Amino acid sequence: MVESGGFGRSAAALAHDQIVSPAESPSFSLKTVCEQFAGRLAAFDLVPDLGSDIGSKRWFRGFATFFGLSATALAFWPSFAPLEAAAPTQIDDAARDEYRSQMIMPLALGADSGRHMGATALVAPLASAPERPRLEMVATLAKGDSFERMLRRAGVGRADTVKVAELVGGAIALDDLKPGTKFDIALGRRPAPGEPRPVESIAFRARFDLALDIGRFDQGTELSLTQKVIRVDETPLRIRGVVGDSLYRSARAAGAPASAVQAYLKTLGQYVNLDRDVRSDDTFDFIVAHRRAATGERQAGQLLYAGLERDEKPRVQLMRWGEDGEFYEASGVGEQRGGLMAPVPGRTTSRFGMRRHPILGYRRMHAGLDFKARHGTPIVAVTDGRVTGAGRMGGCGNAVRLRHGGGLDTRYCHMSRIAVRRGQDVRRGQVIGYVGSTGLSTGPHLHYEMYRGGRAINPASVTYVTRAQLAGAELRRFKDTLGKMKTIEPGAALAELQQTAAELAAQEPEREIDKLSAPKNS
Repeated sequence: MVESGGFGRSAAALAHDQIVSPAESPSFSLKTVCEQFAGRLAAFDLVPDLGSDIGSKRWFRGFATFFGLSATALAFWPSFAPLEAAAPTQIDDAARDEYRSQMIMPLALGADSGRHMGATALVAPLASAPERPRLEMVATLAKGDSFERMLRRAGVGRADTVKVAELVGGAIALDDLKPGTKFDIALGRRPAPGEPRPVESIAFRARFDLALDIGRFDQGTELSLTQKVIRVDETPLRIRGVVGDSLYRSARAAGAPASAVQAYLKTLGQYVNLDRDVRSDDTFDFIVAHRRAATGERQAGQLLYAGLERDEKPRVQLMRWGEDGEFYEASGVGEQRGGLMAPVPGRTTSRFGMRRHPILGYRRMHAGLDFKARHGTPIVAVTDGRVTGAGRMGGCGNAVRLRHGGGLDTRYCHMSRIAVRRGQDVRRGQVIGYVGSTGLSTGPHLHYEMYRGGRAINPASVTYVTRAQLAGAELRRFKDTLGKMKTIEPGAALAELQQTAAELAAQEPEREIDKLSAPKNS
């Protein structure tokens, strides 16, 4: 028995259920039969959902439909057999030459690009290609390399390398040649196949004030050296200007080299807080060692003076002085500046790291340095800053915490007495308290901590300097030098150094007529 409405229901059964005979219904017509059949077909599910009712009759009917349609599609799939094409046409050399200008192929294979024509049957191959009669190149002395190895890699023969090294060594020590020095090398024609090319000329800048030229001059065959001394002006470069919106951009706009501005900011930042203590109407003033050659090259050296003025009065005057090259404060009568000051004079008794606590009895991190000092010894700020805490701080006892520039914080513990208050600005070397033994302490000492970005760091990694002042003849020389330095005109060293007539003549190329008329050595 077939289910009503099933797929296997025959047309006769459908007709028996839905179609009535003309005798039973006088209104019977073919149109009525078709409409009834179309309605039944529209209600029939042609594409069942294979994701639901898995395993039912309806699902298997849908799977059979899917399989049948897939088999039909594969049966009508096109063939993968290669297509037949006409045989390639054979062209002769004349036809190939006509198509050559439109070919896409490398020049080495005979392509015609407008600069190189393809070889024809009239071109005969050479047994060996001729070499260039002269080679010109630029070689650079690399770091850790030697002068001789550089010449050999450039193609200079062993004999010429020894001769050139001997000539250059007589003018300047070969070890003094700085990495990055460029050499203009010209090599001539080989005297015989397989022989090294002879040196025609080698020119380079040995020093900022010296250029060397090696060549075969006066129609000779031996190499000789010519030294060209370059006139150099060593007037220091002084830069002054108003701070404005940005101290760095204002100094760069005034003509200062980037390295000089960075050195100035680093030195000035050890004395003032660049973010808080520098105003837009302040005047910056710094001097750097500077060299300018008559050929146009410039070279900036180390910072010599760093100053800051407010209302036309000097606020900071730091000048480099002494063999160690430390900065001294002019307004402090030759007071030494540079690095961080030691908070107290004395040796270190306990270092940064894990240790057994002398009171608690177990191992824990010692996040600072202990300085041995007598009770009541003054404790000073290692550099300028602002007091962010002053009072009782747990095991530290009476302590002071300072906030410095660049994300640096310091803390001074176990004080007997505090000399500053919270929110106060302190200067480098200012007394902020006195050594004591408050908190978890076994005796008078200073426990000193340093933090960068909120994380404890080893204070021993920072170099300390002790306060020092010049006196006597040394102080007089310091003041005289500072007075002469401040007479330098701002920006004077930025002007071009005028060349003399002899220097201009030396730069002009030698004419062939001058070579012919020059007297020959006997």
